[in-house]
Amino acid sequence: MPRRRRSALFMPGSNARALEKARGIACDTILFDLEDSVALEQKALARDQVAAAIRAGGYGTRELVVRVNPLGSDLVADDIRMAVAAGAHAVLLPKTESAADVVAVEQALADAPAAMGIFAMVETPRAILAVAEIAARAGAGRLQALAVGPNDLAKMTGVRAGADRAPMLSWLSQVVLAAKAYGLSALDGVYNNFQDEEGFAAECRQGRALGFDGKTLIHPRQMEPANALFGASAEEVAWARRIVAAFAEPAHAAANVINLDGRMVERLHLEEAEALLASIG
Repeated sequence: MPRRRRSALFMPGSNARALEKARGIACDTILFDLEDSVALEQKALARDQVAAAIRAGGYGTRELVVRVNPLGSDLVADDIRMAVAAGAHAVLLPKTESAADVVAVEQALADAPAAMGIFAMVETPRAILAVAEIAARAGAGRLQALAVGPNDLAKMTGVRAGADRAPMLSWLSQVVLAAKAYGLSALDGVYNNFQDEEGFAAECRQGRALGFDGKTLIHPRQMEPANALFGASAEEVAWARRIVAAFAEPAHAAANVINLDGRMVERLHLEEAEALLASIG
């Protein structure tokens, strides 16, 4: 089964206290940030601290991803080498705008373990226009997820997204469609006001309705609601078990469609139910 990525928490690599605190946060993915949250004069320090933190371990089963600096910078090559040497599970490439950008990272990872992956940030107009092309690199084996960057999209387009993100919805849906077409995880973007719990929950519900698998986070307090809202509810788990049990009955062994509690249930729903139950263990 693919990893669950309900909650992907950014942690600034220059903040040693945050890196230590992350060991006790039950997010699915930790995004060790060497890019936006790190001042230029602290880039080398951040790289060293992230390397030491990953090597020291203590993060349990969490997925450890390093957001490197953009391609074309004089920092990215050292960032990628560090991520490989430290044993990160993946690198997150900011400002991804083409399949060629993913290929460049794949080439930089040529000697990395086969399981080491790539996440691509979709955060520019060019990225939205090329998102299907970018996602198609999943066939090469390393690309694992697309992550939306709404702040950069808003800055570069002048869009005022508002609470309902209506001006961005078509872009968000393009990212989800591209990810699902090629078997990738789709991560919704950050919610900036980490004190607005109701607004965050509403955006999580919207993101899940759009088909996102999880959300990138900027504060630990966002982790629990993200895990809950992008996870399976008790009702969903119970219904999945009912579907699996119904199709297991001898009378339904050859059926493609059954009537379950007055609802038409097909074998594609059985597959969904089995996947949901497998994802929760």
